[in-house]
Amino acid sequence: MRLTTRASRTAIVALAATAALAGCESVRYEPGNATRAYPFSQPQARVIEAQVFNNGESITIVNATTESFGPVDVWLNQRYLHRLDAGLAAGAVTEIPLTGFWDLRGEGPFPGGLLRYYPPTPVRLVQLQTAPDAPLVGLVAIPTERELDTIRIRGDS
Repeated sequence: MRLTTRASRTAIVALAATAALAGCESVRYEPGNATRAYPFSQPQARVIEAQVFNNGESITIVNATTESFGPVDVWLNQRYLHRLDAGLAAGAVTEIPLTGFWDLRGEGPFPGGLLRYYPPTPVRLVQLQTAPDAPLVGLVAIPTERELDTIRIRGDS
């Protein structure tokens, strides 16, 4: 009986330590990675035939157009920014980890993954900007199966 009690205590301590470590996870925050604010004063001039797929820990941009973009800023959800110095070539497929996006406070979106503490940040709006004063170019964000199932369950349209 003593072994069982000792094993039970060890299991409880291990469970408490795991819960404490999970509770210590905070918002992704790196002040040194802070970017400029989203340019709400700039209009979105157009939407191009480029699709964005959320892969959980990254997004994949499929530029199905004949138009190339030089160095470009990629805006996510009117908050997070990632600079693509290599640009976005016509017909190219580009993958960007969600850990590469930051906002003006140095906070980042929550990527997916098995050991995540917060729900992953949905990819709702993705836009390109060629210069800080240039109009935005919209991309087509494709919802994940999980997001579509959530919408069907809630009855949203």
